[in-house]
Amino acid sequence: MDPDRELSNVLPVTTGSPEETRAVGRRLARVLSGDRVVALEGTLGAGKTVLVKGLADGLGLDGDGVSSPTFTVIHEYRRPGLVLFHVDAYRVESAAEWSELGIEDVLYGPGWCVVEWPERLGPLLPGDAVRIRLEHRGATSRHISLEQKAP
Repeated sequence: MDPDRELSNVLPVTTGSPEETRAVGRRLARVLSGDRVVALEGTLGAGKTVLVKGLADGLGLDGDGVSSPTFTVIHEYRRPGLVLFHVDAYRVESAAEWSELGIEDVLYGPGWCVVEWPERLGPLLPGDAVRIRLEHRGATSRHISLEQKAP
């Protein structure tokens, strides 16, 4: 299976509700295989955490239990044989702080890692991370697309 081709069957897409955004997350979980880092880019309220709920659903986790890790920085969700780390990079400002949090283990260890505000990680973000952008298109509408890889 060619992951780029499979991703192009899911994205880009415009959703009309949080439920549709969550469904996109479920489809992405089926298309992306193995241990993955997914970088979610978008403004506040763009639907990043809703998309993570769908990814969790698609990975066999309880998506309803997913919440924004804004103040805790990293949430961890598990089932036998799988771990999903949900990282909110917005509040951490230095590489030293990231090291104290053990971010390298989260980014480069086994399991899935979904990062909101990935630009805050700078060079710590793996080069093969799947970059997804969410954009407001109205009160409940979101446009979700793949970002081009950095040169």
